[in-house]
Amino acid sequence: MTTSFTDSAPAQALERVAAALRANNFAVEILDDAAAARTRVKDLIPEGASVFTGASETLRLSGIDEDINQSGRYKSVKARSVTMDRATQMAEIWRMIACPDVIVGSVAAVTETGSLVAASASGSQLAGYSGAAGRVIWIVGAQKVVPDLSAALRRIEDHCLPLENERAMKAYGVPSALNRLLVLNAEPHPGRGTVLLLREAIGF
Repeated sequence: MTTSFTDSAPAQALERVAAALRANNFAVEILDDAAAARTRVKDLIPEGASVFTGASETLRLSGIDEDINQSGRYKSVKARSVTMDRATQMAEIWRMIACPDVIVGSVAAVTETGSLVAASASGSQLAGYSGAAGRVIWIVGAQKVVPDLSAALRRIEDHCLPLENERAMKAYGVPSALNRLLVLNAEPHPGRGTVLLLREAIGF
């Protein structure tokens, strides 16, 4: 159990989380750090796959966002969508975002009872997370471990939202908002969702 929303969970807590997630049909790997996750993501995604990356400080800081969207190794949904006309092609953009071969992102919290909790202003990543994408890979820093859903919601409201507000104001000139919350209690299709749980803190 963490003592704050920024402290990395100890090894035994990570093991509890991993066991609980596996019991809920998520594949889980505990990795040392973001560099290990960056390497593992390359192993998990076949070259040429269509991939969407949700907005994520974890992906940005780890270099995974750049690997997927700028390397040319994959069919980057994000790179393609920015070239499309949002006035006339918005429905197609949303279909691409929701149903890629793989979606890669993070979550705001993971509970020791085996649930993943994601928050979003736009909801762009949530359809893929919840079932539309063929596969999902979440990279989750050790500071995101919380005991239960109540603590997860506190973490989102008290810790993540202020930081995301600051980021959104710098990037877009508008504040963020908790418009949509998604709680993933289990994966109905074993092997579809993979959690790379890190021993280090990264992201919000």
